[in-house]
Amino acid sequence: MSTKILIVEDDDTLLATLKYNFEKENFEVVTAADGAKALEVARSEKPDLIVLDLMLPELSGYEVCRILRKDTTVPILMLTARTEEIDKIVGLEIGADDYMTKP
Repeated sequence: MSTKILIVEDDDTLLATLKYNFEKENFEVVTAADGAKALEVARSEKPDLIVLDLMLPELSGYEVCRILRKDTTVPILMLTARTEEIDKIVGLEIGADDYMTKP
């Protein structure tokens, strides 16, 4: 049984790149392109890890993280273009396990 990763990203190119690279390493990948879909997929697919963008349609990554933390302890890695220290602090305080900026 392979590790399942949920990638939540609204940039189609980045989503495809991440998906390709994780699958190449034999991870099972499920995806969502907005915050509402992310919650739906996380609840139905029960991933082992969530890679979460912050700036999403429907619900922000912050809101998705906050909601998921009420229900699950799955590791959440925020991957975002937001580089301000305050963004990282908020992300970690609401329940993200790590915070990385996009290249």
